[in-house]
Formats: sequence, structure tokens, C-alpha cells
Amino acid sequence: MATMHERVIFPNGEYELLFENSSSFLLRFGDRVEYRPGMKRVRGRRSPYQFRSVEQLRYDFERDAEAA
Repeated sequence: MATMHERVIFPNGEYELLFENSSSFLLRFGDRVEYRPGMKRVRGRRSPYQFRSVEQLRYDFERDAEAA
């Protein structure tokens, strides 16, 4: 499977996406939001995260990044 890697720098932070499959991914928005398999961290607070689909992962991540 191909790896997708994207990094975008915004005035208010850096967005990074590294995706291989449902068991190997990383989405990060600066040091405020981070998603990894089985876990998400938003503003320093960790909680479990269950991967459902790429679309749901992106939606959840974008929602948390906007709120942070």
C-alpha cells in the first residue's frame, strides 16, 4: 500500500498527515492535536480513538483541530 505524507504550514500552526493504513497513521496539528492508532490527544488530554474510516478520521481530526 502506498504511503501518503502531507505537511502544510499555516500562520497559526503546522498540519501533518502520515497515512499507510488503519493501523499505521499520524495526524498532527502543531502540539495541540494528535491522532494515532487507538489514541487521540487534544490540548494535552489523551483519550481512546477507534478508527472507522478515512473520512471519519479526517472529520474527527478537523473538528478537534478547529476547536483547539
